[in-house]
Amino acid sequence: MHKVDENALLRMLSSYRDPTATKKDVMSALRIYHGLQHRMEEYVFNDGSTKMLLNLYGTIPVKYKGNTYNIPICIWLMDTHPKNAPICYVKPTSEMRIKVSAYVDFNGKIYLPYLHDWNPKNAELLDLIQIMSVTFGEVPPVYSKGPETYQQPAYVPPTPATSTSYMPPYPQHQFTPYPVAGPAYNSYGQAQPGAAGTSYGMPYGMPSYPPAPGTISGPTPTLNQGTGTITEEHIRVSLISAVEDKLKRRVLEKVNQCQAELQTLNRTKQELHEGQAKIKDILGRLERDEKELTKSIAVLKDKEKEVERALEAIENIDSIEVDEAVTTTAPLYKQLLNAYAEEAAIEDATYFMGEALRSGVIDLEVFLKQIRQLSRKQFMLRALMQKCRQKAGLAA
Repeated sequence: MHKVDENALLRMLSSYRDPTATKKDVMSALRIYHGLQHRMEEYVFNDGSTKMLLNLYGTIPVKYKGNTYNIPICIWLMDTHPKNAPICYVKPTSEMRIKVSAYVDFNGKIYLPYLHDWNPKNAELLDLIQIMSVTFGEVPPVYSKGPETYQQPAYVPPTPATSTSYMPPYPQHQFTPYPVAGPAYNSYGQAQPGAAGTSYGMPYGMPSYPPAPGTISGPTPTLNQGTGTITEEHIRVSLISAVEDKLKRRVLEKVNQCQAELQTLNRTKQELHEGQAKIKDILGRLERDEKELTKSIAVLKDKEKEVERALEAIENIDSIEVDEAVTTTAPLYKQLLNAYAEEAAIEDATYFMGEALRSGVIDLEVFLKQIRQLSRKQFMLRALMQKCRQKAGLAA
């Protein structure tokens, strides 16, 4: 177990939004999983942009059928950690290949419900790695490559020892279980010189990997050593393996199709829920508008009745007193109205006094005397109107 320098780790996380929480999360994982290490590297996103991010790399123990395997992984922590979920990959060595499943794609990227539903409040790296370990114990993410390709000869000459000398080609196995116990064989079932008892070592101290998908678990099928022909057992095992491969591909395609349809249905469901909420909001506004319109219609009907009664009263009146035709609601408004009417009358009187002077009806001395009196009175009226407007709160 290597000791982690917490201060150095904190300096690495200086560009992170929450370096303290990130350091605590990383330290919790490294204390439990001693096969992991940390480093800062440049991560390239799908759009071509790059960013220096912290990643945990190494192996995690996985139990599969009673054996413990060390699965190589790499966990990239976003600079917004723990707000955003990490990006996780399986990193196979040169002797391994990725086994595509619902949890790992062709590039080795890991997909887990825990990552999809990442909750910053309670999600932790330690829990994520433990879930990986359990999930990979049920569905291994990698398998080992066999040392050679097992091929079927297109034609075997007939021999007297058997009547079954020619069989149609069957699917060729590209990978064999790992490690291979006993001697290694070539494509015709002949033992390779010096290959007896060969067992290929696994990286990171693995005892062995689960068999590759589509391969036969157990010893590698060989040709009949006595006759050099294929036995019925070989054909049966090969056909079973081919059927398994085909069924696995069909099932995987069906699962992917169903997942895509499920995602589409979930999006449609979400859109329908959003549309339902909008419709409910619109209906609520329409109901409120309907109530307001109903009240306004009732008020208008009452006003219409008042106008009709007023018209009937006016029709019954023989003559209208001009001074009483316009009334005010308060004494202050009445004073303002009277002052305005008197000031307008002074304007008219001033105009006609000027016309009389031009026509020679009055002389200049009489004109000036009357104009001075009218102007003084007009000034007092305007001052009174200004004061009334201020008291009434009207615009000046």
